[in-house]
Amino acid sequence: MSETNTMEAVAGIGDDAYKFGFHSPEHSIIKTKKGLSEEVVREISAAKGEAAWMLEFRLAALETFRKMPMPCWGADLSGIDFDDYYYYAKPVNEQSGSWEDLPQDIRDTYERLGIPEAERRFLGGVGAQYDSEMVYHKIRKDFESKGILFMDTETGEREHEELFRKYFASVVPPADNKFAALNAAVWSGGSFVYVPKGVKVDIPLQAYFRINTKSLAQFERTLIVVDEGAFVHYIEGCTAPIYAKDSLHTGVVEIVALPGARVRYSTIQNWSTNVYNLVTQRAKAHAGATVEWVDGNIGSKSTMKYPCVILAGEGAHGEVLSIAFAGRGQEQDAGGKMIHLANNTSSVITSKSISKDGGISSYRGLVKVAPHLRGVKSKVECDALILDEESTSNTYPTMDIQTDDVRMEHEAKVSKISEDELFYLQSRGIDEEEAAKMIVAGFIDPLVRELPMEYAVELNRLIDLEMEGAVG
Repeated sequence: MSETNTMEAVAGIGDDAYKFGFHSPEHSIIKTKKGLSEEVVREISAAKGEAAWMLEFRLAALETFRKMPMPCWGADLSGIDFDDYYYYAKPVNEQSGSWEDLPQDIRDTYERLGIPEAERRFLGGVGAQYDSEMVYHKIRKDFESKGILFMDTETGEREHEELFRKYFASVVPPADNKFAALNAAVWSGGSFVYVPKGVKVDIPLQAYFRINTKSLAQFERTLIVVDEGAFVHYIEGCTAPIYAKDSLHTGVVEIVALPGARVRYSTIQNWSTNVYNLVTQRAKAHAGATVEWVDGNIGSKSTMKYPCVILAGEGAHGEVLSIAFAGRGQEQDAGGKMIHLANNTSSVITSKSISKDGGISSYRGLVKVAPHLRGVKSKVECDALILDEESTSNTYPTMDIQTDDVRMEHEAKVSKISEDELFYLQSRGIDEEEAAKMIVAGFIDPLVRELPMEYAVELNRLIDLEMEGAVG
């Protein structure tokens, strides 16, 4: 097959087939005015009836945000105008534990997204955020009886203050970066999870984030604490309507895996292409603990996200499996970070990216090993697939190794869809579009295999939608 025909075969991959771009009429009962100010921060805190310490935390974070410069690296953020967003919109008076009690249009939205059905079929608990607040939160009764806490972050603050304050902002402090500071100032929603010692949450918990209001910025904050020897799999999904004006999503996720615990955090990010997605996700793994990030980035205008594990205790293990799809007008700046602070710790970062129609995908990662450590192992693998001549793939790995007793592996590869692969599949009677789909599906298979079956099916379906019309 000629180079021209190869390019024609993949011409439709990544075309906009976004089916979640619908929106419902806005009916916020509380909505701050546009722009960021101390008045807005105080209004958010008052709407939540927060303790004084939290308001002080927010106001200090606002000052930190104002002092920190915009990042001069990563995705193009020049289109962000912090004065042109709404920072808080509350859609309902009270959170519900029943879908039937939600306003009809909100319930219809989640039905279209398939969340209630997923809850009935294979989830142990669901939290659903609509604009700035969790409107639905529920966990199975048998999980509750084991002492598992799964609630919105505000309820965690009010009802479990001692546990909450012990870990809140301990892994991602406001001064960590400009967008962590912004989140700390105006955070709203998210989940608080606690799993007691030795308890295995063998059915996933899920949070789903939906932006409905035009020009809204969403700032959920999630705190997960998994006690000694316990396990949880937490899944996060997100979508938004397509508007002419941009939206902003700046979430923070903090995970604390105590000795011997295991945490898996899976994300299927599918924001519409008018959303800036600037997220800080970080875990602290104590001795013998394992933290796994499974990170799929399909949508958004620009994403900057680098899930991180601080390997703080001997024998801790961290993994990041990141896959990004950058189509027309998209910039996916993703990767992972591993910070080794103890002996005999190990980590794996696997990054895969697909670029199409001028999309830009970048791997950005860090492996850092503190001085005088022994028995540290780390492996980094970056694999990029470029589907046309207009698209771009970048790799920015950083290795900061300050000791000698380390086994470090790093592998990077950039490729196009092979003419030989297409020819082979077509010689078996498979048409060009289907052949291209199969090759891309094989490329993302390492991530798909790590997801529960239902989500693997959904991800494959999304990729299929992205690839409709692949034959030129």
